Amino acid sequence: MHKILLFISLFFSLLPVFSQTDENPVVFETEVNKMSESEYELVIEATIYEGWHVYSQKTAEGGSLPSEFVFKEAGTDYVLVGPTTESETITEYSDIFEVDETFFKEKAIFTQKIKLLDNSVNQIDVNLFYQVCKEVCIPVDHDFTFVLDGGVAVKDEQEIDDRSKELASSLRLDLKNKDLLKGAGEVSESGSGLWVVFGLGFLGGLIALLTPCVFPMIPLTVSFFTKHSEKRSKGIANALLYGFFIVLIYFLLSLPFHLFDSVDSQILNTIATNIWLNLIFFLVFIFFAFSFFGYYELTLPSSWANKMDAASTKIGGGIGIFFMAVTLAIVSFSCTGPILGGLLGSTVLEEGDVAFNLSAGMTGFGLALALPFALFALFPAWLNSLPKSGGWMNTVKVVLGFLELALALKFLSNADMVGNWEILKREIFLGIWIVLFVLMTLYLLGFFRFPHDGPKQKLSVPRITLAMVSAGISVYLILGLLGISNLKMLSGFPPPSFYSVFETESDCPLGLDCYKDFNAGWEVARKENKPILLDFTGWACVNCRKMEENVWSEPDIFSIINEDYILISLYVDDRKELPENQQFNFKFDSGRVKSIETIGQKWGTFQTINFNAASQPYYVLLSPDLEVLNEAVQYTDAETYEKWLKQGLTKIP
Repeated sequence: MHKILLFISLFFSLLPVFSQTDENPVVFETEVNKMSESEYELVIEATIYEGWHVYSQKTAEGGSLPSEFVFKEAGTDYVLVGPTTESETITEYSDIFEVDETFFKEKAIFTQKIKLLDNSVNQIDVNLFYQVCKEVCIPVDHDFTFVLDGGVAVKDEQEIDDRSKELASSLRLDLKNKDLLKGAGEVSESGSGLWVVFGLGFLGGLIALLTPCVFPMIPLTVSFFTKHSEKRSKGIANALLYGFFIVLIYFLLSLPFHLFDSVDSQILNTIATNIWLNLIFFLVFIFFAFSFFGYYELTLPSSWANKMDAASTKIGGGIGIFFMAVTLAIVSFSCTGPILGGLLGSTVLEEGDVAFNLSAGMTGFGLALALPFALFALFPAWLNSLPKSGGWMNTVKVVLGFLELALALKFLSNADMVGNWEILKREIFLGIWIVLFVLMTLYLLGFFRFPHDGPKQKLSVPRITLAMVSAGISVYLILGLLGISNLKMLSGFPPPSFYSVFETESDCPLGLDCYKDFNAGWEVARKENKPILLDFTGWACVNCRKMEENVWSEPDIFSIINEDYILISLYVDDRKELPENQQFNFKFDSGRVKSIETIGQKWGTFQTINFNAASQPYYVLLSPDLEVLNEAVQYTDAETYEKWLKQGLTKIP
């Protein structure tokens, strides 16, 4: 449910999208190392701008596109000695494509050894195709020339035949009002951020306050500080110091994860990709859940608490108060431990720096625990308004147990998708969640009980209210299972919609009518006098899928695209070869010549020369006579996108 918070939109300026002659977020350097008279080592070193990443040659099929090298004249002038090796990579699981993706951040080094068949050869030409991604993904072709003796490369001026010139000319559009495109590049990103993770931790701490391990400690501890101090001001100061130490302790608990992160920046993220770690987390959360149900109790060794308590009494002063805070953390572990485990699990499932996210979450958790001790010390009369301890606190623990079971299922789902077991499909996952929330509703309404529940009593108003909320969640899940609701509030928890028992194939996103050839779609637009929604996308574009699933799926937006626009979706990463009579050479204004051999190369070049952009997703609105109707947009939120579509319609007579 925490994903609701992830849709708070943050607007920022993206690094300028670039044409194939503009600034690239990847900068290359090359080096030639002579091994012997006939053997050389070719080295390509890529420096990648902060926030961007480039995919490895070895990234899994079905996900983002791998880097691919073409060594021209290999086998004729020289032979490759072994494969092209890579520097250290990062591997993470992609929920969108359901595969492990391998990529580079900051730096990538590729090394290839060659052996000359003809010692007179002095120049090696290499082509690298790669995909670089941030909020958008950009497929790029890059040519390298290695001069073995360190001299100047001799460039072959490629002649463009008449057929190539004709086919190249057909790619250029006579766009009207093209200046509007200069406004492209503003995107909004949905991301958790440290403040959102801090808020999740704070919420977890507030819940922990309501458990029987923590709640009774509040009046006892506050009374101790206020009654055992010579001055009231001294008691308040001690209580505030006690609260500060609680926050500090929970922050310190996150520091070891920074150590792990410095050893291997992805050591925590592997939880989201490793089958066995996901299964271990699944079992741990099941164990936590049954502890909350009251079948056993999780406790740290009692000797730890006794030693901390003795130290606080013996030492006194600020250090003694610190040991009192440590004692609270140890004694309350049976209730706070599973909640902290849930916080760890949720943090790891988020994007971003896991260690810093965890520190933010733990600090929020500690602050929520500490706040009552400080507030009640400042306003001791408030203690009289605190509800009495009782069976309601056990009810809170049981509810947390059901939530732990729901979270556990997420880890089992990760293992299922990584392992391609196809056991926990979306419908099965939702079905189990429905059962859990129905059982929680029945428990809250008193239909069954757990071991630590006291004598049966009349249902309180808060308990009935909580039961209604649980029932509402059950209904919401049922509507999602039946396809009536899209479950956007749970985005990221259930398996993606395409990981379904009822898999269907569609040529177009969301079953919309679309054209994958510009001229075919343009002809229909002119015939029906409808504007064009030009969608530059990619099969391996994560944010393209997010836009389609989270923005295009909005009923109003879907209706506008379906009824008012002609959708033309051009896949710039489609590696299918064009028919031989449609392949040609394209000469850019810079003089560089590129061979257009695949569908993706054709539409990628089409995007570059007409819109001076090379990133995806990238959306343009055109009239039937090729007038640009609005600024181009990229990855953005539903409200902005709907407004953009409607503004485009106002320009059509």
